[in-house]
Amino acid sequence: MSALSQRKNLLELDLPSDPRFLCKVRRTVCDWSLQHRWTAQQAAKITLAVDEAITNIIRHVYKCDLNNRILLTVREVEEPSPGVEIRLRDFGQFCDPEQIQGRALEDVRPGGLGVHIIRAMMDFVEYAPAPGGGTLLVMRKFRASKAAKPEVAIDAEPRKRSANQ
Repeated sequence: MSALSQRKNLLELDLPSDPRFLCKVRRTVCDWSLQHRWTAQQAAKITLAVDEAITNIIRHVYKCDLNNRILLTVREVEEPSPGVEIRLRDFGQFCDPEQIQGRALEDVRPGGLGVHIIRAMMDFVEYAPAPGGGTLLVMRKFRASKAAKPEVAIDAEPRKRSANQ
């Protein structure tokens, strides 16, 4: 993992497609988010979306081949609304965004929820062909969402059920 740039409002990382680096990526993205005045819960959501997206690239684009690259860019944006923009670029074969679907939520089993999680955590998600091949994933989270999504607790402890529930 190499830092291409870490200016005040910009974080750029050139990552190997190796899941062993995900812990460092999560820490770096979370720290960046907290330094840029996102709440702990917002930082956790941003970090979770990045983690899920990179995991999807490693598993589905690179088929767990550790010898590939992923470029990560995190920056503050003002348009269309103040927030954060995350760009993930892979160098694999472009996949039509219509085919990038999570499995049905009713299908209860481990795995397959990455796309659902990414869309739940972020306000904007777009997949596009990257110049020169591969896929560019752009995700944005706005500080004040116009279409407010219900808060999703991602770090809450399981609640004990009473006998009446």
